Amino acid sequence: MKTGRFDGEQAEYRRGNFGFAHEWLQEFKTLDEVLERLDALRAADPAHRYLCTLDDVSQCSYTSGHASQDERLYLDDPEDMDWDDPAQEQALTLASLQHRVAQLQRPELVQDWVQVCGTLLLAAEDVDALLQANGSPEVLLDEVVYVQRLPVPSDELMIAGQPNGYFSADWDSFQNHAVIRHLAVQYGYRFFGMGAAWMGFVRSSLPDAVLVDRLIEDLRMLYGQGQGEVREHAGWVQLASVLLSRRTLMLGYAENLAEGMGLDQPPYESTMKS
Repeated sequence: MKTGRFDGEQAEYRRGNFGFAHEWLQEFKTLDEVLERLDALRAADPAHRYLCTLDDVSQCSYTSGHASQDERLYLDDPEDMDWDDPAQEQALTLASLQHRVAQLQRPELVQDWVQVCGTLLLAAEDVDALLQANGSPEVLLDEVVYVQRLPVPSDELMIAGQPNGYFSADWDSFQNHAVIRHLAVQYGYRFFGMGAAWMGFVRSSLPDAVLVDRLIEDLRMLYGQGQGEVREHAGWVQLASVLLSRRTLMLGYAENLAEGMGLDQPPYESTMKS
């Protein structure tokens, strides 16, 4: 696997809207390779959290920039801001992150799992997309993966460094945060990745059958509450079998998951390259 840093004027890739972009990864074959790199970064630097991109880095950057403008998350620029001063711009980037961290924890803004259940409009084929994404998670990785180095107090709050859920049919950042928290507390899945339509989670060990059965029931309600065709889809049984053999869990947070995966399309060249 090839790696590089987002430092200096000659960096090979643009940061985009990833304000804490630290490293990029390339020439990997599996998600496990990416996770091993994230684990190495975490072990060497426990004071920070490391979040990687998943599907469609360019689109993820675009929608994250807009999601950051959510009035619940946005921090106004100082009136005397000098945009030609890198130190001031860096300070604003940090202040904006800290503001989003605080906002995500405000009791009157926090959502919970029950509130999110049934709010994403899916079709039966989207359950097939969930099955494919979890069976072969590499399909969700771009040719280049960005890794952010985030000064946040917990893995669950890494979403403050890469808010997403811009379109009206998506789960927004507060709904995504509710899903992230629930999976961590109830099932031991740690948030590690955010894409334009998908989130990635990983456990420290394989789940057992009891945990997976309980998780599948939760996911059926999360995606299928009020949508019988989704809730009763046969793919949930197959997904349970897949999750028993993997430490990872990939969940979509946008509509048209099946269409958006583009599994039959040739790999595209990232538009984030300088």
